[in-house]
Amino acid sequence: MAYSPVDLPVRRAGLELAWEKIDFTAFERLIFQLVVETEGYENVDWLMHTNAADHGRDVSAVRLRKDPLSGHSSQRVAIQCKHWLSRAVRDTDANQAIVSISHWENPPFDVLVLATSGRFTSDAIAWIERHNSRGQRPIIEVWNDARLEFLLNERPHLVRSFGLR
Repeated sequence: MAYSPVDLPVRRAGLELAWEKIDFTAFERLIFQLVVETEGYENVDWLMHTNAADHGRDVSAVRLRKDPLSGHSSQRVAIQCKHWLSRAVRDTDANQAIVSISHWENPPFDVLVLATSGRFTSDAIAWIERHNSRGQRPIIEVWNDARLEFLLNERPHLVRSFGLR
């Protein structure tokens, strides 16, 4: 089954976070900490300064998949952080992220996560769906505000330490 951003959760009352209380650097640090603490991810790196020419790689990791029948596999994952409160991620932003991540080709990334404290436009979702349906590397996954709020609700210590509620 292919990844589909259409399956993103919607915002639920009571889970909203005060994204305006953090800046770009804190958002990247939050995403880094979230990935570090999540089982199945290893070799998590936050290598460059916020807003550096990182070619779409704010945070990177290796995602491990354990299948008792087929064995283990891993995926190289890059996460592009977009702490955008005033506008949504557009199709041109997704396209630019793919172009930028192609600079990291040895070895290439299998997955590009676009993580935002905001939303994606319908054109962006359609563009990502078309890109993913071609089966080309990297597959794009999206983490919008609602997904991050859901994930962070399970980690209240992160919500508290970043002052998001």
